[in-house]
Amino acid sequence: MRAAVPSLFAAVLLGGCVTSSGSAPAVPQISLPTLQRVTQTLSSNEFQGRAPGTEGETRTVELLAQEFRRAGLQPGNNGSWFQDVPLVEITLQGAPVLRVTGPNNTNLNFAYRTDYIGASYRAQPHVTVNNSDVVFVGYGINAPELNWNDYAGVDVRGKTVVILVNDPDWQSQGLEGTFNGRAMTYYGRWTYKFEEAARQGAAAALIVHDTAPASYGWATVENSWSGPQLYMQSANNGADQTAMNGWLQNAAARRLLAAGGYDLDALVRAAREPGFRAVALTGLRASVAMDNSLRTTASRNVIGMLPGRRRANEYVLYTAHWDHLGICAETGADRICNGATDNASGTAALVALAEAHARAGRTDRSLVFLAVTAEESGLLGSAYYAAHPIFPLAQTAGGFNMDSLNLAGAARDFVSIGGGKSELDAWLARAAARAGVRVSAEPSPEAGYYFRSDQFSLAKMGVPMLYGRGGEDLVNGGPEAGRAAAQDYRTNRYHQVGDEYNPAWDWAGALQDVRIYYDVGRALAMSTEWPNWYPTDAFRAIRDRSRAGQ
Repeated sequence: MRAAVPSLFAAVLLGGCVTSSGSAPAVPQISLPTLQRVTQTLSSNEFQGRAPGTEGETRTVELLAQEFRRAGLQPGNNGSWFQDVPLVEITLQGAPVLRVTGPNNTNLNFAYRTDYIGASYRAQPHVTVNNSDVVFVGYGINAPELNWNDYAGVDVRGKTVVILVNDPDWQSQGLEGTFNGRAMTYYGRWTYKFEEAARQGAAAALIVHDTAPASYGWATVENSWSGPQLYMQSANNGADQTAMNGWLQNAAARRLLAAGGYDLDALVRAAREPGFRAVALTGLRASVAMDNSLRTTASRNVIGMLPGRRRANEYVLYTAHWDHLGICAETGADRICNGATDNASGTAALVALAEAHARAGRTDRSLVFLAVTAEESGLLGSAYYAAHPIFPLAQTAGGFNMDSLNLAGAARDFVSIGGGKSELDAWLARAAARAGVRVSAEPSPEAGYYFRSDQFSLAKMGVPMLYGRGGEDLVNGGPEAGRAAAQDYRTNRYHQVGDEYNPAWDWAGALQDVRIYYDVGRALAMSTEWPNWYPTDAFRAIRDRSRAGQ
């Protein structure tokens, strides 16, 4: 359980405070035409869904370099607008069947996309899982500091592990519990589960899909996992990874577990309890063969900057991912996942912020504007920058990541995603108060959104990062209208072809968002302060070592 930290409510009480430079930032002039124009352009069919390594990428990064130059930025990478990010693209050929055999003539065939979906993290042309024993490992968590190990007492080397999504107390009403109650920890994120399965030596890892704890439906999984998959290039071509990672449809998982004599609901109940032990599905063996085509590519981050006038070697960072899914798995005449909200809108905000800051004049610290690649493939562009920073992370005071603006209209609140982690809470509270809105906690902390976008890559390396957007308490319609708009987006557009530019959007909420991003960034860039993570946060020790030069 996370120890108590200064509350967002307490931080809001600081709303009348000024920056350490002695005055609040002036109200910014954010260009609505820029937000609309860049969002519409990037999400047009001409950009083909902005998949890394495609013509869509070429058009995207060239456009962003032009926009940054026009806004008044300087190239951010030693005279270049770009940072190469070495990736390998693995494309599964065909639709391999996942077969599970066992006692009593058990012979189950799981169809690709319909029953399961999977991919290999290994850069190999042919990958097999052959007669691999199947083990149910609960939530697949190994957390010694929490006295929790779902792999205790079982050797899963060479085996196929079946894993539940999210973490054990995600259904809690509050935020108290071993895994922060309703708020997802990184242990609940699917990326962690595959990482841990690989560390345990598993041959394959399959997560049981469930819409509520995953926070998205099967269509989102299918579109995200089918087609070319991108991974960071590695010296061993991913040999230390499982041969296959993937997802099981809930009904398919029930069939598989029933063949081993178990009921999914009963196993879920057992997996929530401390002391749970993995369950070997005796006699069940999984097999799948995957043929892959491989292509190495260098995708690109786009970097611009406004040099500081007094402390140019100190930095404040704005990030947004420019990529989306490209051509999706959906059938029909339109197969382009245009990604208008996610994240042409956030990338447009990066351009509009560059304009606004350039117009307002140079700040004491340098401002860095970073449009990253391959967020949809696992935060790869931001992870590469964090591992190979152009500007030292120890000298980066903090930042704000922008992933999907509020396009449902003006809101009375601003949601701090992952709030309660760092001293940047107070900076956000002051900016929100100046904008006339309140800061509110996440309405869906169980979704783990802080771990699902690029702020997490920087946070893992110690840089305090904010992430948030306009909330659900809409000026027109209140919380009910806001919840309905959020649910409609998640169900009908998120990672689907329906995420297209809509001329009828109400941009008032987006403008609210971007003004708050501007305010926080400018105040921090005019400050001499170094906000840190709260003492009990997992990232505090990393930041302290970084700032100490260790």
